[in-house]
Amino acid sequence: MAPYPPTGEDPASMPDSVTGVLPKHAQDIYREAFNSAWDQYKDAAEGCGHESREEAAHKVAWAAVKHKYQKGDDDRWHPKNATSGAKQ
Repeated sequence: MAPYPPTGEDPASMPDSVTGVLPKHAQDIYREAFNSAWDQYKDAAEGCGHESREEAAHKVAWAAVKHKYQKGDDDRWHPKNATSGAKQ
């Protein structure tokens, strides 16, 4: 089982560094990417190098979020196609 439950079941299980800063949709992206990477790296030696399984999964999850979202001048995360407050 993945470390974070499916969307809507227990949002408190995710770190404050995610739930405290990301909009709901970005949190869903983070959760899905983290859980997928967690499953992929069952064997820590498989693809993780010197990182732990958890560190690798967090990096993958943040990369997935940053693919769709960016931090704006207002220090909030916005979808990349949105222009309000987002850096250009």
